[in-house]
Amino acid sequence: MAFRPLGDRVLVRRVKEEEKTKGGIIIPDTAKEKPQEGEIVAAGPGARDDNGKIQPLDLKVGDRILFGKWSGSEVTLEGEELLIMKESDVLGVLA
Repeated sequence: MAFRPLGDRVLVRRVKEEEKTKGGIIIPDTAKEKPQEGEIVAAGPGARDDNGKIQPLDLKVGDRILFGKWSGSEVTLEGEELLIMKESDVLGVLA
C-alpha cells in the first residue's frame, strides 16, 4: 500500500466481524457493532519532542491492537476501509 502515516499516527485494518455468536446465532448486519480490534498496516516515524528529536513509536506493523470505540478517522484506500489514529488512541497490544 502506498500510504505512509506522519508523526505518531498509525494505519489500522479492523479485524473481521463475527457472523455468528458462540451459541450459533447469526447476527444481522443492523445489530453488528464495529470491532475495536485491529492490525497495524503502516506506522509513522514517531512524534517530535521539545528538542526536535523523534521519539519512535512503541507500535510496529503487524501488531494486533485494541482501541476505543470512537478512535481514529475512517478512510478508504484502494477500496479498503481503514482507520488512521494517533498512538495515544491505542489502548494496548494483544500478545
